[in-house]
Amino acid sequence: MITGISINFASANDKKKGTDSFPSSFPYGMNNDEQIRKLEQLVNGLLAGEEGLFLVSIRIKPTNNIRVYVDGDQGVGIGRLATINRSLYKKMEEEGMYPDGNFSLEVSSPGLEEPLKLHRQYLKNIGRKVEVTLLDDAKIEGRLLSADQIGIVVEEEKGKGKKKELIQHNILFPDIKTTKIQISF
Repeated sequence: MITGISINFASANDKKKGTDSFPSSFPYGMNNDEQIRKLEQLVNGLLAGEEGLFLVSIRIKPTNNIRVYVDGDQGVGIGRLATINRSLYKKMEEEGMYPDGNFSLEVSSPGLEEPLKLHRQYLKNIGRKVEVTLLDDAKIEGRLLSADQIGIVVEEEKGKGKKKELIQHNILFPDIKTTKIQISF
């Protein structure tokens, strides 16, 4: 499984990137939310035939730098991300979303720095170490044991040796600010 891979195909007019004033750089008067909805439709159309792949999120900077995060139940390879990037770029041009070509497009898998956003991501990461930041900024670190539609269970380890204690935390999704995967060395 490859994570955090980014594929970037900038347009031929990339030298103009960021020179238009905000928000006039939006195509045909589309606001950011409308652009994201349109891109979601395009990406979901491309992923419809891809077993196990799913859209996580889309971000658009005022400079028309578009970042699309795609994940997979078994991960997603760099070759597949490159194919999605090329197909999406072509569809965006066909739709005339940016007629002047003033945009850049990056399609990547969410890296470890990106928090989990979808239930499907929680399911795929059961058994891994996570750091959960709650709404009150309290943090719980431990192993993700399970996830269902209402929340997660994280097992926290306190102490060492004979004083080692395992504490299971049942955390509801509305109480979670962010959940990030932790790397163990």
